[in-house]
Amino acid sequence: MAFAGEPVERSGNVLHQAVCARAIGRGEARCFAHVDVDARGNPFAGKAPTASPNVTPSGYGPADLRSAYSTSGTGGAGRTIAIVDAYGYPNAEADLAVYRAQYGLPACTTANGCFKVVNQSGGSSLPRYNSGWAQEQALDLDMASAMCQDCKILLVQASSASLANLAAAVNTAAATPGVFVISNSYGGGESGSSSYESAYNHPGIAVTVSTGDSGYGAQFPATSNHVIAVGGTNLKRASNARGWAETAWSSGSSGCSTVYAKPSYQSDSLCTMRMEADISAVGDPATGVAVYGPTGKGSQSGWLVFGGTSVSAPLIGGMYGASGKTANAASTIYADAAGGFNDVTSGTNGSCGGTYFCTAGAGYDGPTGRGTPIGSAGL
Repeated sequence: MAFAGEPVERSGNVLHQAVCARAIGRGEARCFAHVDVDARGNPFAGKAPTASPNVTPSGYGPADLRSAYSTSGTGGAGRTIAIVDAYGYPNAEADLAVYRAQYGLPACTTANGCFKVVNQSGGSSLPRYNSGWAQEQALDLDMASAMCQDCKILLVQASSASLANLAAAVNTAAATPGVFVISNSYGGGESGSSSYESAYNHPGIAVTVSTGDSGYGAQFPATSNHVIAVGGTNLKRASNARGWAETAWSSGSSGCSTVYAKPSYQSDSLCTMRMEADISAVGDPATGVAVYGPTGKGSQSGWLVFGGTSVSAPLIGGMYGASGKTANAASTIYADAAGGFNDVTSGTNGSCGGTYFCTAGAGYDGPTGRGTPIGSAGL
């Protein structure tokens, strides 16, 4: 059972599928979540094989992710993370409750004022259901929760996956009192995108955006000058001082914009326009994260393992929420000179003549930006 009719892909020994269709039209976006599957395209909907009750699901959980990026996951009281996605997801609150209870996170509900869902105009009439985008929303909600357990969450559902509707949803999020972060795990081509770019310009709010899942090649809105473009890595435990090691995810996107000018905070030399990514975090489905959400089988929900830069954008967004650090696009990321990042120095996401456009190396590179965060030091 293929998600969105997409083929089964492979990362290392792990099979996975995109949950949103890759074929999109001009002025449209697609989500970048990938779910781990078997050879027939069936998701691993359930706990790990042989798991018994109360056994942690497969995939990295909050404790793993906080360990990898040296953060406590607390400190966000009074701040709201807005998640912007397309279409409806009626079980969002119920599924989020299962994830948070599994990992001992405090309840985040409509009743206690922690959780709220609105449409792209801020109203209560919500869009129709879409299974792929609902899975994306489950992933985003869980990752934001993992990295900031005491932040409030606002889920803004655009009526469709058009850039126009998603931009409207971003503006609604930004206009909501208390919103400190806006996470966006979607993208599309740059052509014709300039009409929507201003929607991502919200100084003082950390607007995180996934770079993509198609390998080397620029994606919008990650190429906007006003966002924090977040790439993906392969994250594994290691016998080193950090306890973890990372390489660039081979399908995470990066690139030099053909539309947007180079922002003043970037100084790489070969790309004279906006370069993505700025920062990165785990995204490879081979080292995926645990999520509780729609299985793609009717209205059923279950435990799944997800990857994609759809993991990394809300993860970094959660870290901004917990840190309390305000953002003016990605400028503070490049201003850091005190070693606030784990430098990712190996891996590639395509063919670019061996340049930093698609090849990880010491210092800044396209696939992983300045690297992955060490706590909030470099944010």
